[in-house]
Amino acid sequence: MTSSENGSEQGPVIRDKRKIDPETGQARKTAAEQGQEKKDEQPGGGAQAASAPADAQIADLLAERTADLQRVQAEFSNYRKRVERDKALVREQAVGGVLYELLPVLDDIGRAREHGELVGGFAKVAELLESTLTKLGLSAYGKKGEPFDPTVHEALAHSYSPDVTEPTCVEILQLGYRYGERILRPARVAVAEPPPEPAPEAPSGAPEGGEAGRPDAAEPGDAAASPADTEPGAPSGEQN
Repeated sequence: MTSSENGSEQGPVIRDKRKIDPETGQARKTAAEQGQEKKDEQPGGGAQAASAPADAQIADLLAERTADLQRVQAEFSNYRKRVERDKALVREQAVGGVLYELLPVLDDIGRAREHGELVGGFAKVAELLESTLTKLGLSAYGKKGEPFDPTVHEALAHSYSPDVTEPTCVEILQLGYRYGERILRPARVAVAEPPPEPAPEAPSGAPEGGEAGRPDAAEPGDAAASPADTEPGAPSGEQN
């Protein structure tokens, strides 16, 4: 039996030591690098131990950035609300100023209507103006017989009347106007209030005054004689 038949002889061994993989075209890793990768892949390896502090740092940074974003968002929301409030206030002041300047025109229209002079095209223009101002929020107030309120009324005349039980507007001298909750001009009115109650009368049996009504007042003739009125030598009393 030959040695080749016993398997003592082996064929040639070919080792591929090329650094570039011909199939992928990428550089091959050395044995040391492959061993390090195996260690990193094991549970509790160096890669996981090194990544734990990095993950904690990333989590802290994420929480910090999230808090900053929430704070900026809240500040922007407050800024937007403040801007909208300021815009509404500026608009209200501007419209209120224009409406206030038009009040004399409305007074003239009211007087013309009372005298029957509001006719023709002038009447249509006046109605259009009044409707437009009403849409903008202007409203007139002041009616005869309503209670007097010093916060919205201005009293130009005062009188007493038994027909009222409280201070009452008995005549509207000039209408008042308000824009929303803002008083542009108070209503000028004449006010009447109940007459004052009469002073209570004195009792009929009571004295009118002076010392005549005092019980201890002495009559003019009942005055006791003074020592100066006693005659000289007259005894002042009985002697024993």
